[in-house]
Amino acid sequence: MSDTFLFSSESVNEGHPDKLCDQVSDAVLDACIREDPVSRVACETCTKTGMVMIFGEITTSATVNYEQVIREALKDIGY
Repeated sequence: MSDTFLFSSESVNEGHPDKLCDQVSDAVLDACIREDPVSRVACETCTKTGMVMIFGEITTSATVNYEQVIREALKDIGY
């Protein structure tokens, strides 16, 4: 057995698209759980210039205006 332990991690700076996407996905999760605490949310976000897209599987009884949630998250970030 090897005595070597390899640890790696990813780190990106503020404003990086990965951070933006994480915050949008978190905002969607928060919006669902706020209204329905037993929501099941598997939300991914991707972005490019002028566009944000969420996709995945969301099972909730909450009524969520996803476009509004995304726009508010982007505004809070500073875009």
